[in-house]
Amino acid sequence: MPHAKVATRRRSATPIAAAPSSAPAAKQVKLAKPVKKTAKVDSAPPAPAPAPTAAASPWPPVSHRERQREAKRNAVLQAAAQLFNERGFHATSLDDIAARLNVTKPTLYYYVKNKDEILLQCVSKGLTMMLEGIDASRAAGGKAIDQLMTCMQVYARIVTMDFGMCLIRVGDEQLPPESRKELRRLKSAIDQEFRRLVAEGVAEGSLQPCDPKMTAFVIAGALSWIGRWYQPDGEYTPEQVAQQCIATLCDGVLRRPAQAPVSAADTGAAPASAPRRKTAVGKVKAPARLGGA
Repeated sequence: MPHAKVATRRRSATPIAAAPSSAPAAKQVKLAKPVKKTAKVDSAPPAPAPAPTAAASPWPPVSHRERQREAKRNAVLQAAAQLFNERGFHATSLDDIAARLNVTKPTLYYYVKNKDEILLQCVSKGLTMMLEGIDASRAAGGKAIDQLMTCMQVYARIVTMDFGMCLIRVGDEQLPPESRKELRRLKSAIDQEFRRLVAEGVAEGSLQPCDPKMTAFVIAGALSWIGRWYQPDGEYTPEQVAQQCIATLCDGVLRRPAQAPVSAADTGAAPASAPRRKTAVGKVKAPARLGGA
């Protein structure tokens, strides 16, 4: 049948299996070639991220705070010394000291423990100032008499100051015995320096023979008394007080035979006074007559 033939031909036209052939297939899947990656080189490294800005501290550096604390502590001690000198130790309260400084009483406890400690520190400061001044005079060198005169000027000047005056007017008798040990050591060191200077002055011939211990007591006792009667608003400056007291200690108050007045009928001239010479610090120096007439 013609129709059947046609169908057969159509079936035979479709191959069962493709014969191997070297010809390329109509469509081939192409594999992508591997891409070589090259490192990208930048011209400059990236800038680091900015660090966060620290908040400004309202507190000053530790060293500055320590200096402030020490300055405030010294202000407490100086105000206390002034009040002790004016009113006495027992008549001065911590409230008085706080009022002088325009602070509250609890504020004082940041710097001192109690009133006894304040007095201890005030007296200690006065003694330390004296000893440091004497040591500086000794370190400057020179003849013993010059060093002695300078030390006397230092001593007389300090007892007119707040801490030195507190040392003389109030003293350490109000303090318990255990608190006075260091003060006794400082007092002894000052006394020993005066004794050594007197002994050296005698040895070099600038002072008359005398007992260094007794002479040192006389010098320190006389100069210390300045702190009792000196008034800062008085007619004499501390320098004038020191100069006059030292001249009196060295010259005395008795007129010497060599300085006896001569009758005006004989010469018509006023009696000559003993010559004075300048010390190394420019103060008037009296003739050396310490320790004897």
